[in-house]
Amino acid sequence: MKKQTSTTKYAVHGHSHDHLFHLLEQLQVPLDKLSEHGPHSHCKVQELAYCPLFRGMTQREHDAFLDRNVREILTFKKGETVVRQGDPIHSVMLLVQGSVRTEMITLEGNVLDIDILEAVIPMAPSFIYGAKNNYPFDVIAVDTAIFLNISKEAWLEEMANNKQLLTNFLTMNADLTLFLSNKLQMISLKSLRKKLATFFLEKTTIESASFTLKRSRTQLAEYFGVQRQSLARSLKEMEDEGIIQLKGRTVHVLDRSKLIRE
Repeated sequence: MKKQTSTTKYAVHGHSHDHLFHLLEQLQVPLDKLSEHGPHSHCKVQELAYCPLFRGMTQREHDAFLDRNVREILTFKKGETVVRQGDPIHSVMLLVQGSVRTEMITLEGNVLDIDILEAVIPMAPSFIYGAKNNYPFDVIAVDTAIFLNISKEAWLEEMANNKQLLTNFLTMNADLTLFLSNKLQMISLKSLRKKLATFFLEKTTIESASFTLKRSRTQLAEYFGVQRQSLARSLKEMEDEGIIQLKGRTVHVLDRSKLIRE
């Protein structure tokens, strides 16, 4: 075991899935967040089906994938920087516990809030095998974040031998491209209400009109690049007009047609 700054790296010398679970126990991750019944229960590190990259694969395939490829586990404390914008991507970092936020420094020196990512998900999948494979944003731990570190070569070999894994990887990259396109469109909007309307439409559907905000009101204001008072005023106006209903961090869209017309 060795430490680099306040980030701890744990080398995985064994290859068994049980070993990974016990290693997470040694990191003092709360067991109620992982499992109360031992290494063969549905703890986060085993529930790779939550990750779009492993959709359609069996639990046995998940376990075998980890056994073959994981050699290192990284843990980061709340508020700690995981990677910085411009850092080279040397490996696939798979977030299996906790959440992180991604933010980008613009050419003008402004901080652009990109998204909050929750386990289980890889970091910057679209950029891993690029000609210029550098992280396009800073990644910062929102709470204690645990990553499985997998070499790019091993990941590429797995995809070459598993059509489902390759298909999932391509689908995830396409979805990420769509997300970034929508993000760019939202940034280009001048009106805060238009930005809010676009945001609410992206997060809901006709069938599922409610969602839970990942951010506090202050963080949401930073996400849109406005003052908290301006955000509160716009949200109150939309509530008074019967467009949305807010209960804590839960947003319920009452009139989708009005959001579309914003």
